Amino acid sequence: MNTATFYIVQPDSPQCNKDGFESYILFLLKHFSNQGVKLYVNAENKDESLYWDERLWQQEPEYFLSHNLIGEGPKNGTSIEIGYSQLRPSWNRQLVINLAKDNTNFAGTFAQVIDFVPYDEKAKQTARERYKIYRKAGYQMQTIDIDHQN
Repeated sequence: MNTATFYIVQPDSPQCNKDGFESYILFLLKHFSNQGVKLYVNAENKDESLYWDERLWQQEPEYFLSHNLIGEGPKNGTSIEIGYSQLRPSWNRQLVINLAKDNTNFAGTFAQVIDFVPYDEKAKQTARERYKIYRKAGYQMQTIDIDHQN
């Protein structure tokens, strides 16, 4: 069964600021990549996908995660592929980490979805809309508070 997990960012958590949130994303990428999962990072737009590509390249060598942008890299891709909503990810991706704030256009494409509920009220409402889309697509829904250090 497909699952969608929404991580709820609490206003007083380390993840409510940009650096803390990015560190948490890197933690999740490493966690799932170490399990052999083929990941897709769905960025907000092309510029953000390029940002995440560069962010992963800047990791210390011992924390490096093999990755590529959509359309680059080896034939079957690396463990992490980065793109954005207007692009189609490779066929072999099992899990998406959604960083886009728009409504999803890939519900049903991935066996597992990781999404976020920010503390900002406007962004929270958009996350609720994505939640409804996943639920309608038949995903088993779960939520996790991330109000702690990773």
